[in-house]
Amino acid sequence: MAEIIRMPKMSDTMEEGVIATWLKKVGDDVKSGDILAEVETDKATMELESYDDGTLLHIGVKDGDSVPVDGVIAIIGEKDENVKSILEELENNSSEEDDPKPEENFQPDDTPEETEIHKENIETSFDEGDGEEDKTIEDSSNDSDLSDSRVKASPLAKKLADEKGISLSNIKGSGDGGRIIKQDIENYSDIKPSESESKTKEITLPTIYSEESYEEIPVSQMRKTISKRLAESKFSAPHFYLTMEINMDNCMEGRKKINETSEIKISFNDIILKACAVALRKHPMVNASFLTDKIRVNNHVHIGVAVAVDEGLLVPVIKFADNKSLSHISTEVKMLANKAKNKQLQPSEWEGNTFTISNLGMFGIDEFTAIINPNDSCILAVGGIKNTPIIKNGDIVPGNIMKVTLSCDHRIVDGALGASFLQTLKELIEDPIKILV
Repeated sequence: MAEIIRMPKMSDTMEEGVIATWLKKVGDDVKSGDILAEVETDKATMELESYDDGTLLHIGVKDGDSVPVDGVIAIIGEKDENVKSILEELENNSSEEDDPKPEENFQPDDTPEETEIHKENIETSFDEGDGEEDKTIEDSSNDSDLSDSRVKASPLAKKLADEKGISLSNIKGSGDGGRIIKQDIENYSDIKPSESESKTKEITLPTIYSEESYEEIPVSQMRKTISKRLAESKFSAPHFYLTMEINMDNCMEGRKKINETSEIKISFNDIILKACAVALRKHPMVNASFLTDKIRVNNHVHIGVAVAVDEGLLVPVIKFADNKSLSHISTEVKMLANKAKNKQLQPSEWEGNTFTISNLGMFGIDEFTAIINPNDSCILAVGGIKNTPIIKNGDIVPGNIMKVTLSCDHRIVDGALGASFLQTLKELIEDPIKILV
């Protein structure tokens, strides 16, 4: 019996996917667990795994082409099956019982045996990422010293490692539970920094253009999703903006003292994130979502942190941020930001935000406004810390000022509520010991 492979929905915002590369061709034998193709979603490039044994009879999409969710990608069956008749049945919508659910064809970086229900508490995945790797899949290396070791890796990662002669035991996986995935193999290098730094850098002359020309770049799935969702947010949610100045003198001194004794260095962004989490507890309507006929007031605090990547913007989420220490938040933000830049984020790591922070202070931006991230009611835009004259006890003295702008959805948050939230945030940041209590 032929099995129809359809485009699965790999994220909550995904409407279509792009076949980046086919790893199998028509006529190839396929076994359960084999990786059929790499799929570019709106968030990351992920592996499409087969759960059927047979022969790849039909490929319906070329490399680089997009497919809507639930669209037919390929057909797997026995060698002598009539593909033409199967396609005709699909067109006539008469083969529903043969159609698998989209979710059954894809597990992000996990084999079926490893799939588990994702738990809301991100501390579980955070602890697993820092611990030893789960040893469930045997390393196929011929090294006799490693013959008894077992590491967790995707089939494609194992194949690439074998081709490159890389021992999986030397690689730290970035997938769920420390699982080694394709990107880990591609990014692995055994060249020491001293060796790479000693190489002579090539000098290239700038290109001089003597005539009009242009280059057209295809819009990635990520950029398509960003443009669509933010346009919907901007034109459906009535935005208004509130800007406040915050004196950072005490915060700067407090951060300095913390970092003198802490093994994990705390950034200003970590302090702002923690302060927002505490302030949201005091102003629950700012931690709400507008759902057309009702308003959902979230009891949990999940804060999204906007991270710039080459193809656009990703927002990994720090879940239950109000319950976490500054050192925990700092470590988690760094870990998720690195995964975002390497396109290794898993769906559970970018979903569920109830509030968002966008910080451009490190780029020298003093003040800006941000578009609300659906389905939040607010987003905080954070500018840089600027040394400026201030009045203190009647005297003009040097001070350090940071401007923050709160973009509010007027359907939920009015001016007074937004201003009250900013006042609480200002009090917490200007006296940061309060966020530690």
